[in-house]
Amino acid sequence: MTNITAAMVKELRETTGAGMLDCKKALTETNGDMEQAVDWLRKKGLASAAKKASRIAAEGLVAVAVDGNAGAVVEVNSETDFVAKNDIFQDYVKDAATVALLRNGEVCDMKTFQCPKVNKSFEERLTDMIAKIGENMNLRRAKRIEVADGAIASYVHNAVQPNLGKIGVLVALESAGDKAKLAELGKHIAMHIAASNPLFLDVASVDPAAVEREKAIFSEQAKASGKPENIIEKMVEGRVRKYYDEVVLEEQAYIMDPDKKVKQVIADAAKEMGADIKLKEYVCFRLGEGLQKKEEDFAAEVAAQLTK
Repeated sequence: MTNITAAMVKELRETTGAGMLDCKKALTETNGDMEQAVDWLRKKGLASAAKKASRIAAEGLVAVAVDGNAGAVVEVNSETDFVAKNDIFQDYVKDAATVALLRNGEVCDMKTFQCPKVNKSFEERLTDMIAKIGENMNLRRAKRIEVADGAIASYVHNAVQPNLGKIGVLVALESAGDKAKLAELGKHIAMHIAASNPLFLDVASVDPAAVEREKAIFSEQAKASGKPENIIEKMVEGRVRKYYDEVVLEEQAYIMDPDKKVKQVIADAAKEMGADIKLKEYVCFRLGEGLQKKEEDFAAEVAAQLTK
């Protein structure tokens, strides 16, 4: 039997774009014959799926799942919004949220999860779906949060199905108070997060470098106005407070009652319940956030097809 070397695996991977483990298996199955290994991958749909990986996948769906005191949110991307409406794709994304709960939101661990629906790993299921639908797809990210005592609330914006849409938010509230009331409060805060897009949970969690950067900008703006140094210092302090009001969740004006900050709404709810409430954590996934979407030139695409 031919010894399968790392160099052989590397060559096959560069030729086909398939995954390393798939390339090694292909070479093993074909006794090291490179040409037959390429055919083996193509027959399995792995080479064609991998070639699609160069295409930008910035559409797709976000899903949430909550089980008791734990919740998870995932983002799975596709190339087009059309695929996001596909039942097979939607089922995969919903299942991904459930798997994220089981695998602590670790994407690498999620991919190795043996899916009972198809008796394959979750990554193999994705590869099969890519080959069947014909678009690049990616299990991009996942996050799991939990509380020892309290409630995990969720909200999905632009939902296409329950717990499946374009923005997914989870809120963790720690409290010994009434769980139904906590869940309702948490959902309202999650809706606020979807609308207001905070960057930090509280003032203590704000990146000091970000604050110093804002201070430097505010200071230069104030100096340009020709104000005295002592006035400039007060102006900068005021601008920093305003910055907190804009980017810190607890400091933001609550969308359902703008006269109150989010932290005051939580304090009022705690007083009403007769139990302390701590906003422990939140997570918000916005579909395609941070991804550069490919600008399509339809005329050029048609022209390219005609020259093939």
